[in-house]
This record gives sequence, C-alpha cells and structure tokens, in this order.
Amino acid sequence: MAVAIDVDLQSVRRQFPALALKVDGDPVVYLDNPAGTQVPQRVIDRTAEYWRTMNANQGGAFTTSQRSDAMIAQVRAAAATFLNAASADEIVFGPNMTTLTFTFSRAIGRELQPGDEIVVTRLDHDGNVSPWLALEERGVTVRFVEIKVPECTIDMADLQRQLTPRTRLVAVTHASNVVGSIPDLAAVSRAAHAAGAWLWVDAVHYGPHGLIDVRAIDCDFLVCSSYKFFGPHQGILYGRRALLQRLRPYKVRPATDEVPGRWETGTQNHECLAGLLGAFEYLASIGGADRVLRPALELAMDRIRRHERALAARLIDGLQQIPGITIYGITAPAELDHRVPTVSLTWSPHRPEALARWLASHQVFATHGDHYATELITRLKLVDAGGTLRIGIAHYNTASEIDLVLELLAGFRG
Repeated sequence: MAVAIDVDLQSVRRQFPALALKVDGDPVVYLDNPAGTQVPQRVIDRTAEYWRTMNANQGGAFTTSQRSDAMIAQVRAAAATFLNAASADEIVFGPNMTTLTFTFSRAIGRELQPGDEIVVTRLDHDGNVSPWLALEERGVTVRFVEIKVPECTIDMADLQRQLTPRTRLVAVTHASNVVGSIPDLAAVSRAAHAAGAWLWVDAVHYGPHGLIDVRAIDCDFLVCSSYKFFGPHQGILYGRRALLQRLRPYKVRPATDEVPGRWETGTQNHECLAGLLGAFEYLASIGGADRVLRPALELAMDRIRRHERALAARLIDGLQQIPGITIYGITAPAELDHRVPTVSLTWSPHRPEALARWLASHQVFATHGDHYATELITRLKLVDAGGTLRIGIAHYNTASEIDLVLELLAGFRG
C-alpha cells in the first residue's frame, strides 16, 4: 500500500532531536504519541531562551519581567489563533487539561442546584468525567451517553434521550484517546444548546491531528494540552468571555478580577508557555509561515491529516491480516476521516502488556492498559483483559515504522 506524503517528512524528522535516539544501537520508534509527542528543536530553544533572557515574574518595572510579560501576551494571542477564539482574553493557561477542568467544574458547581444534571459520555478520557462526577456531592446528577459498538462512536439518539430540562452542561471529547473516534461536535453542540446547556469539549487528543475551531464547534469551553501537539506539559482553556466573567473562580484576594488572569491562580509556568509558543510556530511552519497565522495552521493540519490517514490505513490493513487481532473503533477505509490515527487492539490470549513489552524489546514504543478511559474500557469489557495495546501515529512517523510494528506483531509468539 503506497503512502502519499503531504509533508516534507525528512525535513520534519530532522527538527525532532528525539527521533535520532538509539537504544542498544537500534533506532527508537515512537508510537506512544497519544501519551505525549516528542518536541521539535524550536520548542527546546524557546524554553531555553526564556531561562536565559526573561526569567522573571510578571508585572515588574524591569527588563526581564517586561520581556516575560510580552512573551505571555504573544503566546496567548497565538493560542487564540490556534483555537480560532474571538479574542486572546478568552484563553486561560493552567498546568494541564485535567487540572483546568477540575478548576472550572468547581466554579460551575457554585451555580448548580440539587437535581441539576450534567451529561458525559462513555467515550471520554476520565479527565472529562471525574471532574463532573465530583459535583454529585452537591446533589448534581451525572448522566452517561452510551456508545455504539464495535465502531465506538457516540450514540446520538441516546444523547437526545439523556438531555432534559435540568441539563446544565454536556461534556464530550473531540477525539477518543483510545479508539480515535471523532464525534460530530456541531450536532452535539446544537443538541446541548437546544436543551439550554453549556458544551464542554476535551480536545486534548484531537490537537495534533486536526484543526480546532471553537467558533465552528460553537462550544462554550474547550480544553487541550500541548504535550499532545509537540509542546511542553501545558494546559490551555478556551472559554466564552461572558462565561469567564460570569463564573466565580477560587483565587487569592490580591489576584486580578479581570479575565483571563482571574482564572490563572498563582505564578504560571512561564518556561512552558515559551515552549508552547515554539510549538505553535512549528505547526505554522509546516503551513509555510514564519509566524502563527490561521491560514498556515489550516494548511499544516490538512497536510498532517492526509499523511496520518495514509499511515493509519496502512496500519489497520496490516493488523487485519494477522489472525486473532481485534481492532476497536472505525476500520472501514472510507470512514477513516471520522477517526484520528490512534489504533487500539487486543489479541487473545495475549495480554496487552505482553505485546507492549515485545515491541519495546525491539525499541518500538506503544502503550497498554486502560489509557485513563475508564468508562470505555469497562463498556468494551476489557478491564480483566488488561485494556488494550494502543498504537498512536503522529505526523513524524513513517511507512517503514508502520511496517516494522506489523512485522514484529506478526512474529510474536508469546
């Protein structure tokens, strides 16, 4: 199966120092990307530049503080461009998606009454489930939307059944971190808003694979983390400005009451924010720009999507040739645009951990377990089986790497 490369793969790979790593003389193959991607040199340089030239807290009258302030303003504007937010003050930074979600669920909980309802799905990472379950202590009811099996997609009819006049928020993923399914977020948004509810989107897993557009989705909140799209461990939240102003954060008294700063408790991780700027610049460079522009990001993500789709088709086709392997999620070639290139499988009687260790012994890195998708793994009845083996493709992966993992799995004898 030929792979059409829409990115300059050699140029891309040269920008990632980790891709040159060898262990015991063998090159490393990174297919653990859903747990965190590698970073380009630009991210490393931006982070080091922060430490060298602007390491100071905000608001000072001196040079390094002013440089730090300017950098934070620059990366906030870049994040707004990346998410297509209306303005930079709709962007909130924090440690990671899960912490930001807990922060906002607590604030949202202040407005809820016993008997109010929140709708979550069985497709989601637990970072978009547990923060809402925590509100049950306030008398809030959490309702679950079922998924269709084996394709592992949201059951839209069940979503409609779960929505009631008491629904206050719907939380949904942009792409499953286990099976790759991409929900129809525009349809979810219409249903949520028709019920009078806010829409909260977890875009962590979608970020490296497609263009995020908060205005096209028409969501009220969206969270992501840049360690999934070639940056540092840094959380990003988009919120409608009116809601960021309306909701009351838990914060120290001297902190500003203005958005978005009122949500950014304590001193932020400035060096990670500098690295985040480098990640945005790297993605824009794939689209041919030397600064963060929306058209460049659109072109970059289209090129990435086409390359990754071809690799995913190659992987799925090869896995289907190995007797006994079960792939979860969408597998039909014509439907691959409805998933990201994250493939989960089981191969009874082999444990996913044994498969992962076999691949790791050949310096091919893939993850195993429940991948923090507690509801999904339970729904698929894979808890006792040890979850799945997850093979996650990024745009810097190659056809030869896919062929290697297929060869290794075909040769596995337990």
